[in-house]
Amino acid sequence: MQLRSIACAMFALLLAPALCLGQTDQPSAPTPQAAPSAPTPQEAPAAPAPPSATGEPQFPPVDASNFTATAPTKADVESFLKTSWGYDANRVWEVYGIQKTAAPGVSKVTIFVAEKQGGQQIATLNFFVTPDGKHLVTQDAILDFGAKPFENNYHVLQESANGPSLGAAGKQFELVEFADFQCPHCKDAQPIAERLLQDFPQAHFVFENYPLVNIHPEAYTAAAWGACVAQQGNSDAFFKYAESVFAAQNDLAGQGAAQALRNAATAAGADPDKVAACADSPAGKSAVDASMRLGQELNINETPTLFIDGRAVPMMAVSYEQLKTIIGYQFSLDK
Repeated sequence: MQLRSIACAMFALLLAPALCLGQTDQPSAPTPQAAPSAPTPQEAPAAPAPPSATGEPQFPPVDASNFTATAPTKADVESFLKTSWGYDANRVWEVYGIQKTAAPGVSKVTIFVAEKQGGQQIATLNFFVTPDGKHLVTQDAILDFGAKPFENNYHVLQESANGPSLGAAGKQFELVEFADFQCPHCKDAQPIAERLLQDFPQAHFVFENYPLVNIHPEAYTAAAWGACVAQQGNSDAFFKYAESVFAAQNDLAGQGAAQALRNAATAAGADPDKVAACADSPAGKSAVDASMRLGQELNINETPTLFIDGRAVPMMAVSYEQLKTIIGYQFSLDK
């Protein structure tokens, strides 16, 4: 794997709730090389290092003069990285510096990161920590920082993610998917959600509508119909409706959209006339609007995004086995 690819993948899962593989709310998504949320990786400073007998990368020696800030401490940064990256046994890193900046109380953190079997392919990642120690900043992203960086999202979702659900009744272990019915990647992700519930029976799975209205004109209407199917039936009815809509996704972009929604409502055991009336009413739209506000609060700009106890992961950016590993690790932290 090339250095830039390593850095992009690592930063995407650490710092960004979205990666370029999903459907964004913009006509054209930036490529990984140009993603504004990830700093441009640089080669680590050259330093002679003898070859490792294990093949693991050898980081340059840490210079104590690079630690000029009193906060965050190196232990704080290590705790943050362990929570964020600890699921990956192949990842190694070194906190290379925590420095004062011209902005009072703002510290610059520099990290070297690599893969164990990646030779000397070492990336340099930088971010800034705010004076309160609760947030980090990297270019245009402001994200939670600390030993439990996903805790705030976790509590927000436990309280406000009230969409159709499957799995366990309790919300201690919660998977929340934000999806758009016209998003091709969301269609592809549905079998993934089903497999996850089989592999993690302790999980409470919630579907939240997040129509990207700027690029998918029928997504909001499809979401409103789904919300009304759930209101008039139950969660099982909603997921039958969702399965039918995704199966007929191509029809949503043409003149067959209305009939596709009626067919999906019928497949879910609902009366399509009653669902249509509900979807056009304020009551029918309010559930979709609430879900969209929740997604905006969580800074979602891509679908499908899966929150694992508050940790945002772009579902199509990782393999199923990687996703299982991340979920298992996060659930172990939240026991």
